[in-house]
Amino acid sequence: MSATHLIRISEVFSGLVPEILGILGAEKVKKLGSEFFVFQTESPELITASPAARFIRWHIPVEHSWPCNPEKMEGFVEKAAQSLYYKFESRHPQTVLVGRLDPGSQKPYYKSLASNLRGRTLQVFELPERAPKTAEEQNSSKQTLFCLIGKEGLFAGMASPKAANGLHPGGTKYIAQNADDTVSRAGAKIAEALHYLTMFRPALLADSHWLELGASPGGMTSELLKRGHRVTAIDRAPLDPRLARNPGLTFILDDVAAFIPPRGARYDAILSDMNGPPRQAIAHVTRLHDFLMPGGLVVFTLKSTGAETLPEIDSLEKDVLAIAEKAGLSLIARTHLTYNRQEFTMFFGKV
Repeated sequence: MSATHLIRISEVFSGLVPEILGILGAEKVKKLGSEFFVFQTESPELITASPAARFIRWHIPVEHSWPCNPEKMEGFVEKAAQSLYYKFESRHPQTVLVGRLDPGSQKPYYKSLASNLRGRTLQVFELPERAPKTAEEQNSSKQTLFCLIGKEGLFAGMASPKAANGLHPGGTKYIAQNADDTVSRAGAKIAEALHYLTMFRPALLADSHWLELGASPGGMTSELLKRGHRVTAIDRAPLDPRLARNPGLTFILDDVAAFIPPRGARYDAILSDMNGPPRQAIAHVTRLHDFLMPGGLVVFTLKSTGAETLPEIDSLEKDVLAIAEKAGLSLIARTHLTYNRQEFTMFFGKV
């Protein structure tokens, strides 16, 4: 029996969309906004269990849709809130979250509309007093009513944040950058990654010690330091001068391949956003994993540059996973973030 689903595939993978949809057995496909696709399929399990899954940044079953142009619809917010109530209230969602089908748009109308629709829907629904007020307060395993709106209309369905692959409608939280206080875009990448990771494990405590491989110019280093962590950063190139004399930073000007931690060193997490061959990058991580505390975290960027087809990227990831697992690192999650290019962020835990 066909089921309707909404998925998000980042524009950097636009050339692979036909092949991805083909793997999913997608029929009656319609593109919504800049990165969303709604379609019918008889094999919805392939969204999470196929080579196409790594490219699907976020997804929900579409259990209610209202194709319309909200800008031309009088009383849209009230009508939409009432229809969502009659369709979903009896299923007791933990909360209702509303996002935009074109989140990158500079047009303020739909951002305001999403906020107004959520506000009115929360008034209509009979949610418990302790219902989460924000996306971050959700129980990642409980069902949420997710809604997406745009010039194409309203699309809604229920899923847990873990099942949808994001706490927010459409995926992970966009982290704005202050140009005057930003070392590099990588700072927003690690901030978004750690936000996503809270669905799977508690955040690392402040003063946790990170070993960062290939840290220059220091965008991720800066973000970790702002969060109160200590960082040992390794790179052959210097860090941004703005990071100098930070008491939480130890910088070692060295090749990652030659680096040997000092006697007795232990790290709570290892971070690798290194350029270059991914198999070599994960080998550097596994060489150093003995210095990782039990239950420690690894955040690893899988760069897919040079692997252009689905089979090539699939083979690359399988090799990285095999190297990591052989060293005793277990995959926690993998996703594509707002600030990822043709790459994926992978999270491992030390067994």
